[in-house]
Amino acid sequence: MPVLASGGGLERLDLTAHGVGYFSLALFVLAYGLVMAEEFTHLRKSKPVILAAGLIWGMIGAVYAGRGMSHAAEEAARHNLLEYAELFLFLLVAMTYINTLQERRAFEALRAWLVRRGFGFRRMFWITGTLAFFISPFADNLTTALLMCAVVMAVGADNPKFVGLSCINIVVAANAGGAFSPFGDITTLMVWQKGIIGFWTFFNLFIPSVVNFLVPAALMHFAVPDASPPASGEIVPMKRGAWAIMGLFLCTIITAVSFHNFLGLPPVLGMMTGLGYLKFFAYYLKATHSRDAVYGRRATDGPLEDAVPFNIFNELARSEWDTLMFFYGVILCVGGLGFIGYLGLASHVMYVEWGPTYANVMVGVLSAIVDNIPIMFAVLTMDPDMSQGQWLLVTLTAGVGGSILSIGSAAGVALMGQTKGSYTFFSHLQWTPAIVLGYAASIGCHLWVNAGLF
Repeated sequence: MPVLASGGGLERLDLTAHGVGYFSLALFVLAYGLVMAEEFTHLRKSKPVILAAGLIWGMIGAVYAGRGMSHAAEEAARHNLLEYAELFLFLLVAMTYINTLQERRAFEALRAWLVRRGFGFRRMFWITGTLAFFISPFADNLTTALLMCAVVMAVGADNPKFVGLSCINIVVAANAGGAFSPFGDITTLMVWQKGIIGFWTFFNLFIPSVVNFLVPAALMHFAVPDASPPASGEIVPMKRGAWAIMGLFLCTIITAVSFHNFLGLPPVLGMMTGLGYLKFFAYYLKATHSRDAVYGRRATDGPLEDAVPFNIFNELARSEWDTLMFFYGVILCVGGLGFIGYLGLASHVMYVEWGPTYANVMVGVLSAIVDNIPIMFAVLTMDPDMSQGQWLLVTLTAGVGGSILSIGSAAGVALMGQTKGSYTFFSHLQWTPAIVLGYAASIGCHLWVNAGLF
């Protein structure tokens, strides 16, 4: 069994042809198969990958302990845990802000405002898609897609064709919008936190992302029913402090960027500082609740039960814990396979034999079937020697490739459940050629517009 050089002066064993390596690979495939079958088994996706991560690292630890090399396995595991901890805390803060804005009815107010406008189906098709594109760089694509889908269902629940086409448009737009922002998708966040691409460099992907959204949207436009639904008079006022929380979220983003760009510190420190902003404002809302409930309420503020004192820990508790635990399992599983040596083999095949451009395009195609998180983490673990343009390319393809199939992103899977049959795997599949055309056009646009970065 060969001993390979590793980072930090540590040695590692090549276990790719060892029983532990084969079993670990099979275990990960089985665990991820259960993740992909979550919709049918109703087994939460975090459970199989967490168990697989423990078993993989347990077997690695046993082999290394038997050769007196426990320290090397320990250091590798700690490195993966550190990467997860940074991602976990960053996402926890972002989720808490989004949950707080939901609790303050900010998203419901936007939905009601759009419905009251009485726009026609075609105009609403473009409005919801455009809003999904521009909201997703700040909120995650799942929250954005669910918000826009609620608008579509409120406007055209009786028109399944409109709902289906609009949902396809929303999924494509939300994924495309998240690709050009460090905050828009987990994959872009991982690349930014790794320090491979600077904060402002991501915005070179804005035009390719726009192309990715516009090409399929333009092709679907004429299939959208040319009719107008009746307008609704629903009014949903935001709760007290909603605008201030939006401002604090912006300040939190600025703090995270400043910590990273100007102080050389991990962005997660800035995000946690921003959580402190929100906690102090939550204290203010709670401390002034009684006064506001008695003197400051308006007739449009809703029933008294809406005036329950605000508790920031309720919003922390509402975070997507299954998703956060899933990331732990994925990062530790992929990190274990990388430590065994499989990612080194994959990196040689993809980035040396195939070439980076073809490899990065295939990453996007693969992300239509397999979640883009393990794929991007695998690429980051491989750490191929690529130009900034190629790193932007893999960021783009991993972000927008999930739009090719409805199961390729969390947004698509969620909307299939929310629309009760109007948006399905096969209705999305009918428009896959248009989405693939947009995917190819966005890659070509990036290769042309950002040629100087290659």
